[in-house]
Amino acid sequence: MAPHQLDRRTFIMDIGKGVVAVAILGPAVVACSSTGTSDTTVPAPTTTAGGTEPPGSTTSQPAATTTAEPATTTTGAASGGVTVQRVSLGGVSAYVLARAGAAVVVDTGNPGSETAIEAGLSEIGLGWGDVGDVIVTHLHPDHKGSLGVVLTNAADATGYAGAEDIAAITSPRPLTAVGDGDMVFGLEIIETPGHTPGHISVFDPIGQILVAGDALNGEGSGLPANSGGVAGPNPQYTPNMALAEQSAVKLAGLDFDAAYFGHGEPVETGAGAAVQDLVATL
Repeated sequence: MAPHQLDRRTFIMDIGKGVVAVAILGPAVVACSSTGTSDTTVPAPTTTAGGTEPPGSTTSQPAATTTAEPATTTTGAASGGVTVQRVSLGGVSAYVLARAGAAVVVDTGNPGSETAIEAGLSEIGLGWGDVGDVIVTHLHPDHKGSLGVVLTNAADATGYAGAEDIAAITSPRPLTAVGDGDMVFGLEIIETPGHTPGHISVFDPIGQILVAGDALNGEGSGLPANSGGVAGPNPQYTPNMALAEQSAVKLAGLDFDAAYFGHGEPVETGAGAAVQDLVATL
């Protein structure tokens, strides 16, 4: 897909203007900012246990449920002028990236995750009215589950997903298809199919961060990670592993230092090298 300007909210990041903030959503909430420290408790929603994907994914898993531990938010100095916040939602993570009083939400977790997403926004001094864009990395229910409520609350936001996944994603208003070369909120969309046909990842070339969705996984995802803390796509829920591995190789060609995953712990330094080491074994 050729690069194009999506709307008035789409712009290239200016390294001299503001900072980027990322909020990640999962069992614990970890936030990093460039100033100060604080602790906040955020209730986490009920989520599905038994694997890294909920029932309704490519391969079903047991329908047992568990309630995640209360999420704790901590704040600390971030490197390279990029502020990163992480919020966990019981085995899956969503993200909020913010700068200059505006935000984009990347993935929405399971149903009922909107309260924690709102808490992530609040932690960086923002609210639903500041969300201009919502990106869904793929069609699985633990990533699209709260999309309807998130888009309802963020009434002015535009929703985006990969073209091949859009038909399987229920949304209160039409989603915009995005792919290679498209920019949303100054972030580059990278097509990473295999885990699902329309899977996409999000790359910040200025802050050198990658939000990989489920194209890659981290330590604690239930998959064996390499010494750099990175694991490949999950074969249990990936119908086309050959294509997914090609997508991992594609990501290894990007220049990034930090990587954030749908499942597992982020790698906040040396992530690009860790992904290169991973793909060398595929």
